[in-house]
Amino acid sequence: MIWYTALVLAVAAERLAELTVALRNTRWSLARGGTEAGRAHYPAMVALHTALLAGCLAEVRLADRPFLPLLGWTMVVVVVAAQTLRWWCIRTLGYQWNTRVIVVPGLPLVTGGPYRWLRHPNYVAVAAEGLALPLVHGAWVTAVVFTVLNAVLMAVRIRCEDGALGSVAAVDVRT
Repeated sequence: MIWYTALVLAVAAERLAELTVALRNTRWSLARGGTEAGRAHYPAMVALHTALLAGCLAEVRLADRPFLPLLGWTMVVVVVAAQTLRWWCIRTLGYQWNTRVIVVPGLPLVTGGPYRWLRHPNYVAVAAEGLALPLVHGAWVTAVVFTVLNAVLMAVRIRCEDGALGSVAAVDVRT
């Protein structure tokens, strides 16, 4: 359980790093006339992602979930792949990446990096991580609950984001 706790805390630290980048990018975007959409669902997103981390640890401890090596190590690989994809998204979008939906007028729609193949690759990373992180140590209830609630939230989020980006012309920005 100690190593699993360390893994969950490492993901939490990564999330704090994301929030630091997002805060910097929010300031950058707002200084350039950016407008935010989707403020109403943002607190639910923060609560869900925080609950994921807490749920991983609580379920493993309270339900005495075992570590199943084949499943666990496979899910560690998925967690690492999700982090890699997430940071590829962050790097590709640069100052346009955010945990909030902020659109800066006049900036092109990014279609390089993972955005060449997927419209919302960061959300693929979130879904993969949300399923895999609990399953590393058999926390299947947390995995299922997060996945279902995340699907509902992502339906709202993607509609919001697509609406906000709808006015941005698709210009190829390869990185």
